[in-house]
Amino acid sequence: MSGSSLGKLFVVSGFGESHGPAIGGMVDGCPPGLALCAADLQRDLDRRKPGQSRHTTQRRESDTVEILSGVFEGRTTGAPIGLLIRNEDQRSKDYSEIATRYRPGHADYCYDQKYGHRDYRGGGRSSARETAVRVAAGAIAKKYLAEQAGVRIRGHLSQLGPIRPRGFDWAAVESNPFFWPCRESVPELERFMDELRKSGDSIGAALTVVAEGMPVGLGEPIYDRLDADIAHAMMGINAVKGVEIGDGFACVEQRGSEHRDEMTPEGFLSNHAGGVLGGISSGQDLVVRIALKPTSSIRIPGRSIDRDGNPVEVVTKGRHDPCVGIRATPIAEAVLAIVLMDHLLRHRAQNASTQAPLPPIAARAPEV
Repeated sequence: MSGSSLGKLFVVSGFGESHGPAIGGMVDGCPPGLALCAADLQRDLDRRKPGQSRHTTQRRESDTVEILSGVFEGRTTGAPIGLLIRNEDQRSKDYSEIATRYRPGHADYCYDQKYGHRDYRGGGRSSARETAVRVAAGAIAKKYLAEQAGVRIRGHLSQLGPIRPRGFDWAAVESNPFFWPCRESVPELERFMDELRKSGDSIGAALTVVAEGMPVGLGEPIYDRLDADIAHAMMGINAVKGVEIGDGFACVEQRGSEHRDEMTPEGFLSNHAGGVLGGISSGQDLVVRIALKPTSSIRIPGRSIDRDGNPVEVVTKGRHDPCVGIRATPIAEAVLAIVLMDHLLRHRAQNASTQAPLPPIAARAPEV
């Protein structure tokens, strides 16, 4: 099974399955000298881990990360950083009935067709459990980006089913289990999720990630455009079915006179492009929005087939998130950080001595 690595200079590789003894990975290419300890990674892992509210899976995992290599006397050495997170609360018996049955909407059928043999326990490699590795690796990238480039990455849930925020406050995001930016509407989300959980069904969601303090010049045309690499990495997150940069699909209804981000000596007048022009960062805030499908792991019976091609009825048992988007904000932040870290190192390698004809203008012109 290939395709378990992301990046070219800052390379993140992962291993492990949902119900194996552990998941883990290796971060190769982190520059030396970065002050780093397990606590730097644990904060984001704690934000992602399951079992923190009644609205998510009740699987209990501490997600305690161990740094096995690449750090000495509290600083990175430049050697590969080995990461390990042990699985502690597997209940593989919950999946015995789907050992030979394909859950509709899940990867079971495709895995068997491609590999001929699969780990059915909790979805094996296709489980979102594996995203903890990306969160740990992304925490390294976020720390480096903040300290060395002044880039701040943060995200929030921007839609849960039909519900959108009625207001916006970054300070509210970390004060509720939904990463929701509007305190007043959190009770509405709780009621919605309580009813959804009782029904045995699931729902989709959207979330937005923003990188502030972006440098100009990250991205490599044509195939390694910054937005293309972001979209590629975001689509690698379980359940993601759509990615937008800036206004995204809303630009279909916009005119060129509206969508173009005009510039003045004082700065950009708008940011419809989401911080990327021609595949290269403009220095404006990088704005990424992703859509996550409703999980197919639900209690409502569904029609499918077994490995012999016989029709069967599938009811997914076990502990599952009725909305996978609720815990996805730290994952999307981490993935964006990994891509930006990779491109920062690539830009530094090729363009460190570049002399631009004009100093960068402000990301946003002052309000008149």
